[in-house]
This record gives sequence, structure tokens and C-alpha cells, in this order.
Amino acid sequence: MAEKDIVMLRQKDLKRLHVMHKVLEGTMTQAEAADLISLTERQIRRIVKRIRQEGDKGIGHAARGKPSNRKLPKKLKNRIVRLYTTTYHDFGPTLFTEKLEEREGIVISRETARAWLMEEGLWKKQRRRKAHRQWRERKDRFGEMLQMDGSHHDWFEGRGRRCVLMAYSDDATGNVYGRFYEYEGTIPAMDSFTRYSTKYGIPMSVYLDKHTTYKSWAGSNEFREAEPVSQFGRALAELGVRMLHAHSPQAKGRIERLFNTFQDRLVKEMRLRGVSTIPEANRFLASYLPVYNRRFSVPPKKKENLHRTVKDIDLDTILCIKTERTLRNDHTIQHNGTLYQIKDRIRAKKVVVEELIDGSMRIRHKGVQVAFHEIVARPITPEKERPFVSRGKGHRPPIDHAWRPPWFKTSKEEERRAATDVS
Repeated sequence: MAEKDIVMLRQKDLKRLHVMHKVLEGTMTQAEAADLISLTERQIRRIVKRIRQEGDKGIGHAARGKPSNRKLPKKLKNRIVRLYTTTYHDFGPTLFTEKLEEREGIVISRETARAWLMEEGLWKKQRRRKAHRQWRERKDRFGEMLQMDGSHHDWFEGRGRRCVLMAYSDDATGNVYGRFYEYEGTIPAMDSFTRYSTKYGIPMSVYLDKHTTYKSWAGSNEFREAEPVSQFGRALAELGVRMLHAHSPQAKGRIERLFNTFQDRLVKEMRLRGVSTIPEANRFLASYLPVYNRRFSVPPKKKENLHRTVKDIDLDTILCIKTERTLRNDHTIQHNGTLYQIKDRIRAKKVVVEELIDGSMRIRHKGVQVAFHEIVARPITPEKERPFVSRGKGHRPPIDHAWRPPWFKTSKEEERRAATDVS
């Protein structure tokens, strides 16, 4: 057989060709063939006619080997590959196609982009690891439980200082709120929670880890009446918010997966816009998160919103660092190495110092704010002259005194005998 007569067929086509030969030989009717290979009699007649005209290759589809009418032009493929290598080199296919449509005006499917990148060796198929933990069902209502955590990461990819994203994710809907800070601590936690509560309301409970900001690790004391709590924990208790601590990162997996997403998507979004400082990043989040929430949040099972309003609550008085200080007889207190004079005449042994989020300070006694001012210069206390005390020779006990050890008495007696013998 000549090389041009070689016909490449699939197993499915070979099966059909075998049946068609039976029809052509007259050993099988077209109705029987149609029933055998699950085709209609009309299709059988068309295939028989094509085989008589073209031979065995007529069993294959006429469009086989021809380019698709919907095939995208090679020029477009080259442009997309060039854009990926120059601007979007570390983007995944999903985010890459989103940015192509948003910034370049090019609309292609995610799988087309993935296939082209894999052909060029720019992307590899990634296997998903099996989950080893039991999936926890979402809460039913918006505001029923809020997952909270801080993510330490090089968010600006070296364009600015490393910082922390304090993020909040509603467990029922996946609605996200976040803000960047220089560090993860009490003041950033209180500031971000104040902003969240002002926008959405106070949630019923907060699920977080055992960072020292959220959980006090003071040693146990049998004389302590109550368990020690952190300043943030005390503030949430005053607001009536239940605080739940996760025993592992996997337990709060939803917000951990959120950080994995943000450390990929959010970092690249800020790179495209040249964001390199915390104020710029917070302004960007204000416009980015609403779009993100509209796309990725899910409706809750039940429509009730369990967030409580903050209309009649003074958040500044609760979400602050409170420290108890002793009031001295001269109506002064010492706090953080500084003296403060209380101007109001109050009868108290203790007062409470409140350090607010904005850096200001208040002093309260029984919930009432008192006036005070900082003592810049400490008063100089004159040195008292020490009375002169003469140092006498003191009393030397005898050798046979009761508290003298036996060896001391023996050695002294031997010395005395030796001195007597010499004389």
C-alpha cells in the first residue's frame, strides 16, 4: 500500500468501519447497523455513501485535521504570551485573564490562556493536595461569627517596608474587611475592630488565634481572683463579644486561605498600581474590597443580620488600653515613667489611665474623667544630713563562750600552752 493510502483511524472509527463493511457486503441491514453502533439510519446511509466515494477514510469526520473556524489568530497568541512574560510573569491563568480584560481589553477564556502558557513552558499543571481535616460548615447568619487574624508579609515586594494586614472575614458570607498596619499588636487590633464595627456593627463572636495580643499568657497565681485577660480581650468582653481561640491555623482555615489568595492577587494588584506605602495601600483597599466582596462573598443561609449597632456605644472609651495606677498623697500618679498631677480634688486610692487609639490619654475615677497635666520637671528633694554614729570596738566574747565551736577553743588553748612553755 502506498504511503498516501495510509488512513489513521481511532478505535471508535475502526468499529464503525467494520460494521459498514458488513452493510456493504450485504450481510447486515442498515437498520441493524444503526442499532448496533447507536446511529440513525439516515446517518448510516450518509456514511455508506461516503465510503463508496472516498474509501475507508470516509468513515472519519470531514472536518478532521482542518483548523477550527473559531480558532484564535496566532498573532493574538503571540501578543498574549509577550504580555505575560513582560508584565504578568507570575500571574496565574485566572488572574491573568481578568487583567487582560480589565487593562488590555482582550477577552479570552481561562483555559485557553492556560493551554497557551503551558505550550510555551510558562505554566505547569499544579496538583491539588487532598484535605486531611474535616470541613466545618459555615455559620447561618451574617455577624454570627467573625474570623480575625494578622498576616505578616512583604506586601510591597521591596518597594516599601514590611507590614501586617489585619483582616476580618465573616464566617457565614465570606465578606472581607482589612487594613494595613506596621505591626500586629493591641492598638492595631483595636483600631481595625473599631473601624469594622463602625462600618458593619458589633459581631456576636470573634474567632482568632492565641497571639499575645488576643490571649494573655500571664502565669497562674493561686491568689488571683480571676483569670488574666489581654487588653483586647477585656475590650471585647465589655462589648459583649464572645472570644473564641483556635488551637491551630487549620482550625481557622477560611481566613488562612484568604491570606493565601491576597498574598497572590492583592500583591500583584498593588504592584500594577505602584502602591508602596501603608496609607496608599489602605486607600487602595477601600476601593478593592467592595469589588472583591461582590464577586466572592456568598449569601448566608438565613437573612438576619446579627451585628449590633454602635449608635449608643462610646467605642473610644472601651477600645483603649486601660491601666490602674495608685494615687499618691500629693495627687500625682506615675505612668510610663512620667508624672501626672491630678487637678480635681478626689478621694481615691486608685485611678484608671486610658490610652486611646489616637495616642491621647485620659484619667478616670469611677467612670468620671478628671483633669490632669504632665509634670515636666520633678521637684528636687533636698538631701538630709546623716547623723554621725561612732563605731566602737565592740564586745569580744571569751574563748569558752557557748557559741564558740570546739575546734576554736582547742586551737586557742594550744596557742596559750605553747606561749607558756616558751616563757
